[in-house]
Amino acid sequence: MTRTLTVAGEILLLHTPFRISRGVKTAAQVVTVTIAQDGTTGRGECVPYPRYGENAESTILAIEEVCGAIERGAGRQELLQLMPAGAARNAIDCALWDLELQLAGGDIAAALGLEKPLRPIVTAMTISLDTPDRMAIAAAALAEAPLLKVKVDRNDPAAQLKAVRAAAPIPRMIVDPNESWTIAEVSDLQGLMTDLRIDLLEQPLSADADGDLAGFRSAIPIAADESVHVAADLATLPDGYRVVNIKLDKAGGLTAALELAQAARECGLGVMTGCMICSSLSIAPAWAIAAQSSFVDLDGPLWLAEDRDGGVGAENGIMSPPRPGFWGSF
Repeated sequence: MTRTLTVAGEILLLHTPFRISRGVKTAAQVVTVTIAQDGTTGRGECVPYPRYGENAESTILAIEEVCGAIERGAGRQELLQLMPAGAARNAIDCALWDLELQLAGGDIAAALGLEKPLRPIVTAMTISLDTPDRMAIAAAALAEAPLLKVKVDRNDPAAQLKAVRAAAPIPRMIVDPNESWTIAEVSDLQGLMTDLRIDLLEQPLSADADGDLAGFRSAIPIAADESVHVAADLATLPDGYRVVNIKLDKAGGLTAALELAQAARECGLGVMTGCMICSSLSIAPAWAIAAQSSFVDLDGPLWLAEDRDGGVGAENGIMSPPRPGFWGSF
C-alpha cells in the first residue's frame, strides 16, 4: 500500500453577501484533503471557523502534523485518537470515507443502510440578516420553499421575523440568532414566535450561557448548535434543548457525527443537520446524517458563485444528491 495525502486551501466566492449576527462574509475559506492510494483518490473538505479559534493556516498545519500517520495507513478510528474534533479532522475523515468506499467498490448508502437510491431532501433556505424590508424581499423570492432559516440578531428581531413571515406565509421556519439573545429575550419572544408558527429556535444563547436554559420550557423547540460538537457534550447539555444540530466540521468528521446522531436519539433529542458556507464536497458526506434528520440546513453551496462540478442540485428548497462518483460513490 502506498498512500499520499495532499492538503490545500481554497477561497470560494459568494454570489451574495451572507450576514449573521457575528458579521458578513463574501467568500468561503475552505481546506481540502486528498488521499491517494493504489490509483484511487478520496476527497474531503472542511471550513475552518473563527468562532472555534480556527483558520485556514492552523487547519492546514494540524493536517500536516498527522500526514505521516495517515500515509502509513492510519484509518478513521485511529484518526479519532490522533486529532481533536474540528475542521481539520473532518477533512481527513471524509477523505478516508471516500477512499475506503471506492476501494471497496461500495457506496455510502449501502455502507450505512440508507434507502437507495438516495432521495432528494428538503433543505432550509437561509434568509440572511438584513433590514426587515430587505429580508422580506428575500423571503418573497422563497415563499414557495418548504423550509426557511431566518438569521436574526438583537436589533429588533420581532420586526425581522414579522417581515419574513408576511412575505412568506407558507414555509416552515427556523430562527437562528447565532448566540446573540439573552434568556430574557427568548422568554419575551415566545408568544410572537408561536403566533408566527416558528418550528425551531436555533442556539439563541451563547454557549457559555447554557445554564440559563436549565429547566426552561420553551413553546418553540430549541436546538443546540455551538453548545454540542461531539457525543460527549450531550452529558452536560441543559434540558432546555430538545434538538441537536450536527455539523461535520464541529464533530470532526462523518465518523464522529454518526456517533453523535445515534447518541442524541438515544437521549430522546431530535436531530438536525447543518453546514457552513461550503461547496458540495462538504455536503455529500453530511447527506448521510441529513437523510435521517428532522431538520436539514445544507444550503451552503447555494450561496457560492460557482460550486464544484457534479455537486448537489437544488430547486426551491428541494436538494438532489451529487452525481455518481462525486464523493462516496454517490
